[in-house]
Amino acid sequence: MRKNFSTILIVGAALLLASCVQQKESFSPVDYVNPLMGTESTYAFSHGNTYPAVAVPWGMNFWSPQTGENGSGWMYTYTDSLIRGFRQTHQPSPWINDYGTFSIMPLSGVLKMDHKERGVLFSHTQEAAAPYSYSVTFADGLRTELSATSRGAVFEVTFPQDSAQYIVVDAYNGGSALTIDRENRCVTGVARNHNGGVPDNFANYFRIEFSHPIAEEGVYDGDTLMRHRPTLESDYTCAYLRFNVPAGEKLTVRTASSFISPAQALVNFSREVGGKSLAQVREEARKQWNSYLGRIEAEGGSEEQLRTFYSCLYRTLLFPREFYEFDAQGKPVYYSPYNGKIQDGYMYTDNGFWDTFRAVHPLFTLLYPEVSERVTQSILNAYDESGFMPEWASPGHRECMIGNNSISLLTDAWMKGIRTICPEKALEAMIHQTEARHPGISSVGRDGFGYYDRLGYVPYPEVHEATAKTLEYAYADWCVARFADSIGRKEIADTYYRKALNYRNLYYPDYGFMWAKDANGKWRDAFDATEWGGPFTEGSSWHWTWSVLHDPEGLSRLMGGHTAMEARLDSMFTAPNTYNYGTYGFVIHEIAEMVALDMGQYAHGNQPVQHAIYLYDYIGRPWKAQKHVREVMDKLYHSGSKGYCGDEDNGQTSAWYVFSAMGFYPVCPGVPEYAMGSPLFPKLTLHLPDGKNFTVKAEGNSPANRYIGKALLNESEFTRNYLTHRELTSGGELVLWMDSVPDSRRGTQKKDLPYSYSNEH
Repeated sequence: MRKNFSTILIVGAALLLASCVQQKESFSPVDYVNPLMGTESTYAFSHGNTYPAVAVPWGMNFWSPQTGENGSGWMYTYTDSLIRGFRQTHQPSPWINDYGTFSIMPLSGVLKMDHKERGVLFSHTQEAAAPYSYSVTFADGLRTELSATSRGAVFEVTFPQDSAQYIVVDAYNGGSALTIDRENRCVTGVARNHNGGVPDNFANYFRIEFSHPIAEEGVYDGDTLMRHRPTLESDYTCAYLRFNVPAGEKLTVRTASSFISPAQALVNFSREVGGKSLAQVREEARKQWNSYLGRIEAEGGSEEQLRTFYSCLYRTLLFPREFYEFDAQGKPVYYSPYNGKIQDGYMYTDNGFWDTFRAVHPLFTLLYPEVSERVTQSILNAYDESGFMPEWASPGHRECMIGNNSISLLTDAWMKGIRTICPEKALEAMIHQTEARHPGISSVGRDGFGYYDRLGYVPYPEVHEATAKTLEYAYADWCVARFADSIGRKEIADTYYRKALNYRNLYYPDYGFMWAKDANGKWRDAFDATEWGGPFTEGSSWHWTWSVLHDPEGLSRLMGGHTAMEARLDSMFTAPNTYNYGTYGFVIHEIAEMVALDMGQYAHGNQPVQHAIYLYDYIGRPWKAQKHVREVMDKLYHSGSKGYCGDEDNGQTSAWYVFSAMGFYPVCPGVPEYAMGSPLFPKLTLHLPDGKNFTVKAEGNSPANRYIGKALLNESEFTRNYLTHRELTSGGELVLWMDSVPDSRRGTQKKDLPYSYSNEH
């Protein structure tokens, strides 16, 4: 599968061109994006935990102003008043932190090398952030503007007159080296800093070139400034360069990097930024963003709704990161973060599939299938190189979260016709993922698989977060079964279909919730649906009880039927928002965020419960899904610095909004269906990559008119609570007549309900 590079690139280019041609010339969705959305966060309370990434979609490197100290996961915080550098970053989350990072900081006047001391005052009134550029004028008059390619960036610096002019290059601690070449006006360096998930030979090689001669140079090791010295290799290295840029001129700084070698960094530099002006790079990045954002064209609604929508779509298109480069012959190659070797093909990283399998990757399968093609190949490449598929990679395997959601990504793409992987290899990798655990990383593979296969559940307290793991494994087993079934491996499919029902084993009928059993089959004492942690992951039984994505009908039968499940769903929004912090021992930020929402036990700020609203569709109560989904969009999202109600998490919380605003949501990846909600805009058009369009019209739509009345799909009556993937990708039109009063007759018949495993077996 790694040999069809040219074909894949040509097809991808053709699809992108087709997408571009059909968009209105005046349509510029990037102008609605606010990269500062979600940046006003702290360790104790998250409004997104984002930073303003200057990038291209899925770029290998991002660039961001750095307000925090080196090493802080809170790289940019809206309430800060100092900028310490402009950082090449690969950080997917403050909790995962960064790797291979370095920064460039212009200074005027006094030279300050230490990152704790060199911060310069700035104001948001003098700051302009866009996906394709960032600029700021500091309080001292120094102005910096930058734009980025996937592997490079271009800066323009305007120094105040009659002031000393410096550029500080910070390669961070953790092993780094810098060399200043005054004759060629450049700095070359290597940054080895990381927070795990890398082989011993990991390095980020970078090159920085300047438009003007270097007047003076020196290096700094964290303790000592060594003037006029051009090289340093140490645990921590920093360099300064002094310039004499004439008044009225700007210093242009060009940079690019590589995880492969210094020679490849030069290739990347020449291909992406060599000889290019800031204006050229900025316009190229702007066009890329408009092309990809423009695959969804929202019309009507308020200015704020458009800003929130496209800001969320921007976040959705940042991760996973391209971890591959193009060699001198234009062939995709990458440094493997799994075995440390240079490989042919594609690699993506910086993604927690526990978050993003839910909506991010399903959005790619619908609107960006060329990315899904490469991501699925990347997953199997990681399996070849490490023996396991990734679950939380940054850049290699990291100890974080639970489940086997790499299986979900492969199955969902396959069932939607994205089939550039070898099915036999994929099935082998899936089965191995369920039958083994990585020797050093419990989150990779299947923690507690022996118990699970013997008992039909993972016991607690024998295994940490056991009930959540059981529910995740049952869904993954269903995915394996679906995949095996689709390629004619019926015996394997039957085995995994049986295991997909293991969720039943931890439903506690006395209380009507999921709970925990020990290895002897005894229910855990002192049931408390509000207790966080213990057998659950970042949530309580209120949140995890709904994690039966593949079989909501089976869950409703455990609860006593549709009416009983409706009552339980209703009560989630009306119950007191109390909590027991359980084994966490303190109020983690996810708890604080749930309480602040004041929506009962509904905790939209974290992923396990984000699909639950749409479960009303599965029990014939679609108007309740319509009510709650609009309430969440209206109350819990906005385009400002406090725009999210919890961690944004690699695009997942954003993708929930994007799908919900379109009017449907992928509750169960692996089923090519989307449960219906309530569209936010009067009109929204999907510009599909093969040139077709699918339009959703919501006649009479308004904040009050959130309920679907009459509906027509391609001029035929439409009563179902779901759309199929084929209906969307075939193009067409869905017209909905919206009302302020729910229609309690529509979507109530069995034929109107989305897929559930128990309805078919």
